[in-house]
Amino acid sequence: MTVSLTRRQMLVGGLGAAGMLAAARLSHAEGGGPATAKATPDRSQDAPASPVAIRRCESYEPKVVREQLDAALKLIGGLGDMVRGKTVTLKMNLTGGSGPACGMSAIRTYHTHPAVVAALCAALADGGAKQIVLVESFYFREPCEQALTAAGWDVEAIKSAGDQRVTFENTRNRGAWPAYSRLAVPWGGFVFPSLDVNSRYEKTDVMISVAKLKDHGAAGMTAAVKNLFGMPPQALYGDDAPNEDTLKARVNQFHFGKKRDVPGLPEQVCGPLPEGQDVWKFRVPRITADCLGARPVDLAIVEAVETIIGGEGPWLKVKPTAPKLLLAGRNAVCTDAVCTAVMGYDPQAGHMQFPFPGENHLRLLASVGVGSIDLKRIEVRGLPVDKARHPFLLPTEKTAAGKCPYYGVHFA
Repeated sequence: MTVSLTRRQMLVGGLGAAGMLAAARLSHAEGGGPATAKATPDRSQDAPASPVAIRRCESYEPKVVREQLDAALKLIGGLGDMVRGKTVTLKMNLTGGSGPACGMSAIRTYHTHPAVVAALCAALADGGAKQIVLVESFYFREPCEQALTAAGWDVEAIKSAGDQRVTFENTRNRGAWPAYSRLAVPWGGFVFPSLDVNSRYEKTDVMISVAKLKDHGAAGMTAAVKNLFGMPPQALYGDDAPNEDTLKARVNQFHFGKKRDVPGLPEQVCGPLPEGQDVWKFRVPRITADCLGARPVDLAIVEAVETIIGGEGPWLKVKPTAPKLLLAGRNAVCTDAVCTAVMGYDPQAGHMQFPFPGENHLRLLASVGVGSIDLKRIEVRGLPVDKARHPFLLPTEKTAAGKCPYYGVHFA
């Protein structure tokens, strides 16, 4: 099953046929560095710019979150007819188990907070959504409701907020679907021309990324776009793939290009790695970009009421912070560009330049015309960036000795 390429082209602003064909001619290599064959023209200057809303949100008290989320949605035009009578899928950011960080719960530090999920489910139900599906590639085998309850979620409150139209799906494997769906990347892919994913990502009318704003050890920063990195199933891309029952992460394939023999998976299109470079610097940001290309989102919600600095989870040296913000936008790239600025970083930073230890995934997406990262072109509504700015880290503070925490390499 393949999502229409034409539809994908429309969602990302359209790529010319010549550009797609040029991208498709990139040569395959085991390593996974930057392509050396013909590439698409840089479309950053004419990439679409979409408004982004910023609202101050002082706490996770349900009434406060609902009020500020509704205000943010109104600032970008409301839900309108986008969800009425439709199936809506919410990709949450619940990475890496549910243990505490900095002596605080996962939902207060590195996971999407259930109060934000509940508020969004309520807004979707009020907007007439027919079905609301909450998804993540979880690292557990238990039913989602059971595992989330054990992690401190009030699952029944979320279902009630969504007027009993809410269900949960673990997309780590094929699940109950008869087959995987193959989603094409419209520009031909930086690493993958298409991705095989749980069919929920295809069998939905509306896709929403509900992310936590954080630093990231390999990607520099993580929000609505990087959240999609968790879409490809561990069963096909995990370290012991193919294995429908795996709980292994996707590190070997996605970070290091160590291919597994998974029959039928799309061949990679990335070119050879430049001499002396580390493969993860290219694979992580480029696969992140390919994920958004394969499954564009219709709405990006990024919460930073409370979060962490220094990385994306407690496996890194992190510390808590409380920006007290909610951000929303229709274009995930524009939304994350504003998020990056709010963190005190430059969304247009060059590849391998702080805060990006590798390539800048937002810059890659802008280059193929998915969304603008030029703050002069993005209208910010609600709280201005200058008033919302909550600096995360200085270059010297990114990690001890200014190194990427995963691989020990220095930032440029």
